[in-house]
Amino acid sequence: MIIRTKLLAFGLSLISIRSASSFQSATPTSWGKRSARNEESIDHLRLASTSAKAIPGTAKLDTPWEELGFEFRPTNSHVRVTFKNDEWGEPELVKDPYINLHMGATALHYGQSCFEGLKAFCHEDGEVYVFRPDENAKRMQSSCRRTMMPELPTERFLEAIQEVVRDNIEYVPPYGSGGALYIRPLLFGSGPRIGLQPADEYTFLIMVIPVGDYYKGGLSSPVDALIIEDFDRAAPQGVGAVKVAGNYAADLLPNMLSKKKGYPIGLYLDSKTQTVVEEFSTSNFVGIDNSQKKYVTPMSPSVLPSITNKSLMTIAEDEGLAVETRDIPVDELKSFDEVLAVGTAVVVTPVGSITRLDDEGSESTYEFGEKQIGDTTKRLYRKVRAIQNGEEEDKYGWNYKIINE
Repeated sequence: MIIRTKLLAFGLSLISIRSASSFQSATPTSWGKRSARNEESIDHLRLASTSAKAIPGTAKLDTPWEELGFEFRPTNSHVRVTFKNDEWGEPELVKDPYINLHMGATALHYGQSCFEGLKAFCHEDGEVYVFRPDENAKRMQSSCRRTMMPELPTERFLEAIQEVVRDNIEYVPPYGSGGALYIRPLLFGSGPRIGLQPADEYTFLIMVIPVGDYYKGGLSSPVDALIIEDFDRAAPQGVGAVKVAGNYAADLLPNMLSKKKGYPIGLYLDSKTQTVVEEFSTSNFVGIDNSQKKYVTPMSPSVLPSITNKSLMTIAEDEGLAVETRDIPVDELKSFDEVLAVGTAVVVTPVGSITRLDDEGSESTYEFGEKQIGDTTKRLYRKVRAIQNGEEEDKYGWNYKIINE
């Protein structure tokens, strides 16, 4: 069962009980110890909750749904849960977007912070589905283990997704708009520590934002990438394989410098030898060899395992491609017909060229597909988007239904 708490002005609570979705077994559980006052509120307000069912795509925005970019927009609420005294508390739906945080919080001093990114889509029948949230729960748990934060159980993660999407259902872009509700879970150390040690309190929250296609029309024209050699994304035994906040701060400077040189996206090599392809700034690398029917992606302990990439690998195999996860020497770039940068925000970004600059400024460039979007790229993109939008059978069981009652 899910305990649903909506914070109104000055802390008044509206609480109701909802059953869990069919995606995961709905075993009765609790987030923590409930107070007697909350138990009484559940019974009292269960009768008072008579509001009409909200409909996706009905929120009033200052921009048409088809023209939404990828940027922050206010919505009804975010969900928040606190871990304290060795247990998770009850989830609350909170309207205020600001957090009152102790100045000694470990997230601020020692980087105890991790996050996720996933999307909810409205299907043609008006139902809303989230794409593979169980995988995001597992990946966040991996980040927690690496940074000594308490793991949020998968079923609690899914319950929180249910609550926050349902409370903001009108902000899910309508079917056919090309948009989605972007879901950003965040977990961080909120308890104060001055010595280097884990916090005694943690805050988990999920914010949601309506977004459009990262690139208008879905697939961008191929972009030019630059190999980044004067900065490393992650050390061989560091935190590159988990989604911690500091990984992205480290990319801000090289990302900006690459863009100033005219390259929208940067490609990192392995930090030890600078000879093997690892990852784009915020996306996994995929190389397509059409003549050999291969889908090739790096296997490295420094690369974040992308849920989008994992999905595309499954689709690629069903499309008759041999999927290889292995080291990719830089010189092998010349053998690829198509190169993709893949991730939640963009799904797929076609890469038209990858350039390497030497110390004197001379460049060597690998080009792919004559700067046109490749047929394999189009096919993989359309397939995964069709599943996300409910336009094709979800034979993999990836879509998680939001119970909007």
